[in-house]
Amino acid sequence: MSVEIRPIRLPHHAGAADDAELGAYAALLRRLDIEALGTSDLSRRPREVLQDLRRADFTRYTAIGAFDADRLVGLVEVQWELDDDAATAYIEVLGVEPDRRRAGIGSALLAAAEEASRTAGRPTTVLSADHLIDAADAAGSRLHAPQGDADIAADAPAVRFALARGYALGQLYRVSAMDVAGRGDEFRRLLGASLEQAADGYRLVAWQDEAPEELLDSLAAAHERMSTDPPAGAIEWGLEQWDAARIRDGERRARDVGRTHLNVVAVAPDGEVAGFTELSLLPDSAAVEQWDTIVLAPHRGHRLGMRMKLANLVALDDADPTRERIYTWNADENEHMLAINVALGFRPFALESTWQRPAAASGAAGTSGRSATTGS
Repeated sequence: MSVEIRPIRLPHHAGAADDAELGAYAALLRRLDIEALGTSDLSRRPREVLQDLRRADFTRYTAIGAFDADRLVGLVEVQWELDDDAATAYIEVLGVEPDRRRAGIGSALLAAAEEASRTAGRPTTVLSADHLIDAADAAGSRLHAPQGDADIAADAPAVRFALARGYALGQLYRVSAMDVAGRGDEFRRLLGASLEQAADGYRLVAWQDEAPEELLDSLAAAHERMSTDPPAGAIEWGLEQWDAARIRDGERRARDVGRTHLNVVAVAPDGEVAGFTELSLLPDSAAVEQWDTIVLAPHRGHRLGMRMKLANLVALDDADPTRERIYTWNADENEHMLAINVALGFRPFALESTWQRPAAASGAAGTSGRSATTGS
């Protein structure tokens, strides 16, 4: 039977009479997460998937499915910035049911994603894949990213798939987790000691869900720097345009899907945001995602990163002490942030590989595919 490649049909809302495809999409995402990362802690629920796919103001998502009759057997999700200068699209998710692999479905899905990227005027594509860290495969041939010390198995299906279709490995991220249950008093003690040692004029400001109005503009500027300042390896991530409206839009979307966001910023003596960190508490889960953390270049060297993270860990214990673990992603070459996370107790359990296909290659004949990855 032939497989149909087409956009996912979106219902008016999750739970509507016509949400069968959305439910199948979220269920397949969950199964692919378990395969790729060994956990479904981070799997998006249907209403969050629906909200992501309906974004329109600052970024655009599109989801394409592979259907065998009424059965969804594969999917791809592609995202791009909407500002006129953006040139790159990101393959956020790509996966095929295990019993339907090696039949060209992944290649057909990625071809559709690349065509959507070109149609949107984003000729360069970046894709990613997750690799559980397994000591058993360390003896085989390894593939290294241009920067950092980590490597992945050269014969992994995702690696063979990407290389055969013109993609080059650009960067490796460590995917790490930290147990936090019962550690609230420890974090308070460490934060107290850190604050006692600080005499540099910076102050910490914390909030839940909605940023103070007076910090919006400098916070937006810090978010924009987050898209360009961290190590990028050989990947052209591109600039994200941020302003106060984009921050408020993100806050609204988080509330709408039941996420709680905890934020801490370091405010410099001149009143500007010198850095920020953000935790996102998933609904109906014991897990928390560590979102962006950055200290802007002029303010580095004051241990602000550790101070902000400790303050947010205390805020997490105050807000919801039942949370069990936090997940984070860091470029393998980002030694400073990795050192902070290791000191706090994060331990790597997977690597995320990111691959770039140049604009010229993206327009060539042939397509690319890869193994499943989460949309994190």
